[in-house]
Amino acid sequence: MSSKASGRIKSLRTVLLAAGMALGLGAGAQMPDGRPTPSGFDVPRWVSIKSSPARARRGPGLDHRILWEYRAAGLPVQVVAETRDWRKVCDPEGNVAWVHRTITSGRRTAFNRTDAPLDLRRRPDAEAGVRARLAARAVITLDRCEDGWCRLQSGRLHGWAPQEALFGVQTQAQCPASTPAGRAVGR
Repeated sequence: MSSKASGRIKSLRTVLLAAGMALGLGAGAQMPDGRPTPSGFDVPRWVSIKSSPARARRGPGLDHRILWEYRAAGLPVQVVAETRDWRKVCDPEGNVAWVHRTITSGRRTAFNRTDAPLDLRRRPDAEAGVRARLAARAVITLDRCEDGWCRLQSGRLHGWAPQEALFGVQTQAQCPASTPAGRAVGR
């Protein structure tokens, strides 16, 4: 075998190994009922609405009735179920609907779920100085959360807020996957 052919076989082996590893990484992602997810990402998970307006539907397909439109680009929603092209999401009001995967983004955001401005502190401490205030029911980029506090940022400005005041940062499902689209959880 020529060294050129041997090099091609070695390259092909490397590509196949890398592809196998990539497939294996997504193989563990599951929906709440234990089925593998079509996207390879865990469910539930957080995404944000990429564009405005974004149509929310009763079911996963263009033939399903439009329930409402999201008019807040960047709004965090939690994917609670999915098909190959559609995501069943839970929004800050506890509403459940289906949206097309192309209108969602993996960019993490947080939503001030309170009806009052939220102080963004210099460090994760209730006694730390206030750096800025996040308007009531406003969306902001999420950097990270640790020990009950989340670091938020808008441009060069950043600050810490208590995790319980935010939507888009919880680790547990906010709406059961079995909730019918068009219904708010607990309403």
